[in-house]
Amino acid sequence: MDNNIYQFSAKSNLGESVELASYQGKVMLIVNTASDCGFTPQYQGLQTLYQDHQAQGLEILAFPCNQFKQQESGSDEEIKQFCDLRFNIKFPLFSKIDVNGDNAHPLFNYLKTQAPGLLGSEGIKWNFTKFLINREGLVIKRYAPSTKPEDIESDIKKLL
Repeated sequence: MDNNIYQFSAKSNLGESVELASYQGKVMLIVNTASDCGFTPQYQGLQTLYQDHQAQGLEILAFPCNQFKQQESGSDEEIKQFCDLRFNIKFPLFSKIDVNGDNAHPLFNYLKTQAPGLLGSEGIKWNFTKFLINREGLVIKRYAPSTKPEDIESDIKKLL
């Protein structure tokens, strides 16, 4: 098995299976998101990054998660409506997943081992943890939920 993220697939918000290999050659920012969180306004910053850099090869993949104080309790459809109405996001939104525990999505298990958090902890602590992936599908860096999307822009530009 290749040691990059192209080995994984995930369900889109519409229930279709998406092979991450379809993003080969792109720089990716993978984020676990929530609609009812103090960091939810980061959707706007993510959309701005996407608008500004999609043409150069940036993809942002949003994975809603309800594991942190049930801040993403809606259905996939409700989550999409919220994101469209509040933030008019254009980047891919995936089906709601778990990022920690026995039912964690394999992609997030991989991301956590490739880029551990503070003091080497692998668990994701909160919504809007971000993982930056280079054009070869390798995990470059993990960012804390409090790191604003605009603060990641210089790192993204280096990879584009």
